[in-house]
Amino acid sequence: ALGYFVFQPNPRGSYGQGESFTQANRKDFGYGDLRDILAGLDAVEKRFPVDTDRVGVMGWSYGGFMTMFSITQTNRFKAAVSGAGISNWQSYYGENSIDQWMIPFFGSSVYDNPAVYAKSSAINYIKNVKTPTLIIVGDSDGECPMPQSFEMWHALRDLGVTTQLIVYPGEGHHFADAGHNTDRLERTLRWFEEKMPAKTDSSSAMQ
Repeated sequence: ALGYFVFQPNPRGSYGQGESFTQANRKDFGYGDLRDILAGLDAVEKRFPVDTDRVGVMGWSYGGFMTMFSITQTNRFKAAVSGAGISNWQSYYGENSIDQWMIPFFGSSVYDNPAVYAKSSAINYIKNVKTPTLIIVGDSDGECPMPQSFEMWHALRDLGVTTQLIVYPGEGHHFADAGHNTDRLERTLRWFEEKMPAKTDSSSAMQ
């Protein structure tokens, strides 16, 4: 309704394409799945009149992690919104309430093999980031705890990257308050509107 193309990819590591597809990002968080997302973006840009100077990225939970990681690997995105993201898998290991899945996907605990966690942590590539980034999280999120968002925001702020952190009181991983959900959406739309480069022609931005 606001003139955006919205591309919702289903990269490796997700569901709906069989067990091997779900397992395809084991020990490789952020890398193969980012290649999938960028390949999808390439395909969309060939088919539709997307203004490639006004492409943004957003996501929640693992999508929030992918947003954080993506902006450390490419400057293709001109604005970003990360919701309930994960910036540092090493610190995350000791902070979250759902860590049973981590050893099957990383292959070992962070104490036995910290390197496999470090290589997929956005915080370790933070100096590459140029993208204005809005970070959103609930203060009671046990799945993607608030310190992960704070760590990313703190690093971006210290490095002079345009950023903002919004922490919603009383919210877990899935927001329950209708007012908070509305505010989250409005802030997201406003961030893209304000932080994207000015339109160069009649093409639309993609978020």
